[in-house]
Amino acid sequence: MSTFPALIIIDMQQGMSWPAPDMRNNPGAEAVIAALLAEWRQRGAPIVHVRHISRTPGSPFWPGQPGVEFQPALQPLPHEHVVEKNVPDAFVHSGLERWLHVRGIDRIVIVGVSTNNSVESTARSGGNLGFKTYVIADACFAFKGQDHDGVPRTAQEVHAMALANLHGEYATVLTSAEWLRLNHQAH
Repeated sequence: MSTFPALIIIDMQQGMSWPAPDMRNNPGAEAVIAALLAEWRQRGAPIVHVRHISRTPGSPFWPGQPGVEFQPALQPLPHEHVVEKNVPDAFVHSGLERWLHVRGIDRIVIVGVSTNNSVESTARSGGNLGFKTYVIADACFAFKGQDHDGVPRTAQEVHAMALANLHGEYATVLTSAEWLRLNHQAH
């Protein structure tokens, strides 16, 4: 049984860094993810890199396009697990649930993009499948958009609502500082 949870890094691919900075929130998310990744590597704890492979020709995440490649600072090491997905939820048709169970991992920490899409859907499934699920708020980001009523929403509003949807029901939402403080006290 793994004593430290698996870090699941969602869709930190080059194409996610292309939208204009004013389209997203939390410009420091990549640095926070890199720091958490370094912490997991130092501990020798399980790491899963999730990559979205689009089924839509012309998408930046279509196989063979530069956008599908991992961001250089967050490249998986050869021994780290890589999951490819075609839908937002990293558990769907990916073998992720089995990979975690085979290793006795019952806790997961989710970071990445986008908060209201792949992060939220993966965290919901993680919680529903019985994993103790954590989402690190400052290690995720979202993009601005319109709500169902047509009201424009900032990226921060989209991010905050997605985290509110998850917290307490499917996952525990923490900042990276809260996570590190809790886990340095426990070990």
